[in-house]
Amino acid sequence: MPVAGDPGVTGGFAESNGSGNALIQGLLAIPALAPPPMLAVKPPAPPAPLKRIRVGSGVQEGKLIFGPPPVYPVIARQARISGTVRLEAVISREGAILNLRAVSGHPLLIPAAVAAVQRWVFRPTYLNGEAVEVATVIDVNFMLQ
Repeated sequence: MPVAGDPGVTGGFAESNGSGNALIQGLLAIPALAPPPMLAVKPPAPPAPLKRIRVGSGVQEGKLIFGPPPVYPVIARQARISGTVRLEAVISREGAILNLRAVSGHPLLIPAAVAAVQRWVFRPTYLNGEAVEVATVIDVNFMLQ
């Protein structure tokens, strides 16, 4: 019911000029709700680092299960090239070759040495009853008959 001299609209906003600002200001005057407390969530523990030990080539030779010899490259044989190719590798916990790379050797002999050693399989190496990766050096000898 309008009051004499009241410029507002019946059922309108409760402000004398009818602009609606009183409603907005009323909503803004309500204190903001505090955010719900955050539950303390622990991030998952990082995985245990892979154990890797370094072992000399002589120790690993005794653990070789399957080690086909390299195929002597024909061009190297014709050129009478012989020698040792030194490779660095990681032997996985299962005994497979990983991260194989040539360190030294004649360029004509390296591909044959790498191709052969990639197929090699070793018995796993255990440390305190747990299989570990092994970083090692592998020497592949090429000798002319």
